[in-house]
Amino acid sequence: MTFCPLRQRSRLCTSKCTGQSTSSWWMCFCTRPSSLLMRNMDSGPQMRRSSSEFTGDGSRVDISDTLMYVYEMLGAELLSNLYDKLGRLLTSSEEPYSWQHTEALLYGFQSIAETIDVNYSDVVPGLIGLIPRISISNVQLADTVMFTIGALSEWLADHPVMINSVLPLVLHALGNPELSVSSVSTLKKICRECKYDLPPYAANIVAVSQDVLMKQIHKTSQCMWLMQALGFLLSALQVEEILKNLHSLISPYIQQLEKLAEEIPNPSNKLAIVHILGLLSNLFTTLDVSHHEDDHEGSELRKLPVPQGPNPVVVVLQQVFQLIQKVLSKWLNDAQVVEAVCAIFEKSVKTLLDDFAPMVPQLCEMLGRMYSTIPQASALDLTRQLVHIFAHEPAHFPPIEALFLLVTSVTLTLFQQGPRDHPDIVDSFMQLLAQALKRKPDLFLCERLDVKAVFQCAVLALKFPEAPTVKASCGFFTELLPRCGEVEPVGKVVQEDGRMLLIAVLEAIGGQASRSLMDCFADILFALNKHCFSLLSMWIKEALQPPGFPSARLSPEQKDTFSQQILRERVNKRRVKEMVKEFTLLCRGLHGTDYTADY
Repeated sequence: MTFCPLRQRSRLCTSKCTGQSTSSWWMCFCTRPSSLLMRNMDSGPQMRRSSSEFTGDGSRVDISDTLMYVYEMLGAELLSNLYDKLGRLLTSSEEPYSWQHTEALLYGFQSIAETIDVNYSDVVPGLIGLIPRISISNVQLADTVMFTIGALSEWLADHPVMINSVLPLVLHALGNPELSVSSVSTLKKICRECKYDLPPYAANIVAVSQDVLMKQIHKTSQCMWLMQALGFLLSALQVEEILKNLHSLISPYIQQLEKLAEEIPNPSNKLAIVHILGLLSNLFTTLDVSHHEDDHEGSELRKLPVPQGPNPVVVVLQQVFQLIQKVLSKWLNDAQVVEAVCAIFEKSVKTLLDDFAPMVPQLCEMLGRMYSTIPQASALDLTRQLVHIFAHEPAHFPPIEALFLLVTSVTLTLFQQGPRDHPDIVDSFMQLLAQALKRKPDLFLCERLDVKAVFQCAVLALKFPEAPTVKASCGFFTELLPRCGEVEPVGKVVQEDGRMLLIAVLEAIGGQASRSLMDCFADILFALNKHCFSLLSMWIKEALQPPGFPSARLSPEQKDTFSQQILRERVNKRRVKEMVKEFTLLCRGLHGTDYTADY
């Protein structure tokens, strides 16, 4: 016996089918989905007014899920059904249509287009043609119109001739604060997906966007989205056009920033400065005149040839660099402002990659002054990006090395003063060290780098209560230990202080660290075993000899078994992780309990 899915799953089936034959429930699917959708969505506003327990958004999600079930079985037939109903609704001259019916049908299209590839649907061109005919008299309807257009942005990229049918609606909606989220997110999608077809509309888009930004119609988050949209848009223009539009777009903000830089710091000024810096960083996040190619491993990023001429982002950054330094000089002790400044350069570096090269020397110098005055995690994060992209290039190695040595020296001093108050700095520092070992191990060959102090500080960081800091420290050691043979200072310090590292790892496994971190400590054990086997075989037996270490719950036999298991496994990292998890349960007295059933 076959049952109707609508009757069984969602209880929305109101047809007269018996639900007992294949033909009857197929007929139910074919004839009922649109009317069910409209009826349930139409009742939403009334039900919200009459019952505080009714959740409109939850109902819409349920309807969207139900449509997915229906679409899986009917496919294009469902879209045709929705389109036919919408067409009859908008073109009928007999009686005025209700906005609720229109909104319900559009929501159906939106739900499907957001999760299903509709690029080959033959009804989408007709839908795009119908959208401008919708009389928008309700905010909810207008929102759904915007989101529907956004859901069809990929289709518009394949059919650019239709962009002009909907773009004016989106630009008009930008001026309505009630449509802030839907209009801005839709414009961002269009600019991202269709940017190479938007140059004819670029001037209008920039003008409208600039107008709503200056009028402060949107909240901060939507302003940031809008700048990202403009970054996508400008990326497709010629360099001269980009510079022209950039000048028009950001000049008012630069003038405002110049004025703020002259004033005495106060909370109001701080908000304005952070907002302006945020707008610039979001613009530069997406403004890229070339394409990136990714090898899908995350280790290398390459760029296709850049169009001739200076990179527009670099030109702007060089023009405002002195102004940014001036702002920093007054706000250097404010972490939020420093973070906003670093975000501009960090996002630009990630986007531009090698094109950022002209800025490297002066940025390294500025970061050094910043960090020497007041250490901040954001400065270390930006330094890590510079190391990742430029440390391997001979022309940029000297300023990168100087900056690396400086921030390392300052951070080591911070450790002497009490690092527990700065877990974010320690976290970022460990990530920087790991990146340096990964990208340019030669940084650890410098005589001015106290590798022994770095090693000892990293061991101390393993004992921090903050999980992200511990993970970053473990990541540093998993990068450092494989370099024992190739980097002499690293090999020397591991030989001298490696036992201290092992004891810290065993203490963590024994119960001093969260069980969620055991995989990270297992990685260190695996690296020690693989790259320092002779040393580990000696250290681990000595370390486990004292009674009660790393846990009073362990017998000598259990400790001996664990050490032998670890030393035998030098290939299978997953197996080592299983051993560590088993051992930490024994250490904590949890082995064999229901509490660890899912561990």
